Amino acid sequence: MRNEYHFYMDDSGSRDPDRNRSTDPQGPDWFALGGLLVRADAAEAAKASIAAFRERWPQMAGEPFRSYDIRNKTGRFRWLEALPRDQYQAFMGELTALIVALPIHVLACVIDRPGYNQRYMAQYGPRRWKLCRTAFSIAVERAAKVAHHHGGRLRIFVERSDQKTEAQFKGYFDDMRRVGAPFNTTTSQKYAPLAAETLHATLLEFRTKTKSSALMQFADLVLWPVCQGGYDANHRAYTALVQAGKLIDVLCTEDNGLQGIKYSCFG
Repeated sequence: MRNEYHFYMDDSGSRDPDRNRSTDPQGPDWFALGGLLVRADAAEAAKASIAAFRERWPQMAGEPFRSYDIRNKTGRFRWLEALPRDQYQAFMGELTALIVALPIHVLACVIDRPGYNQRYMAQYGPRRWKLCRTAFSIAVERAAKVAHHHGGRLRIFVERSDQKTEAQFKGYFDDMRRVGAPFNTTTSQKYAPLAAETLHATLLEFRTKTKSSALMQFADLVLWPVCQGGYDANHRAYTALVQAGKLIDVLCTEDNGLQGIKYSCFG
């Protein structure tokens, strides 16, 4: 039986190139799509590790992991604010240990919005792509390269949202299966994109998942530090992933042609 890989994708930031930054004009400004890539035969072991963590922290009460709430001790994780410092540090330490021990690799495309507009505004103006089309195509094509390299196929899981967004992502997926990745053939040649026939054979299925999916929750947890890493290579959560060898980059060599996390339009 052929190897099978599952790519759990979440998003971070606004996909609108013209998003208004009036509330925080100086901070990092990105859109990203990505998350975790796992072999299908390792998925159950990952879910079991996550379930064991939940048993050790009954305060979670079945609520889904959510990066924003954990970082800010708000929403479903407001109870973190009431923990003594040593218990809070224990929770965060155990959560980090769980993430870096999972049988996963982290893969994403992170686009710097100001850099994207600087590069494409003059040429395309209002006709430039929504950031999600670029990010989806790059991230999925790189995940497909991993699956293809190992003689396998790839299922794409994205977090359930609204029907319009889901239809857009499904359309991107279907287009890639039908005609290949939508990259400029001249400028993308150095990345050796997969042929349309190879993508058709490798991309097996597109499906949505709700936050009840344990691995979709962890796509959210690993995507945010990868985004931060594009602006600060010393960011603590990002360096934990790097030091544990969890970034897809560790699989990439000149010989195998695999490619790591894409930071697009960064200075």
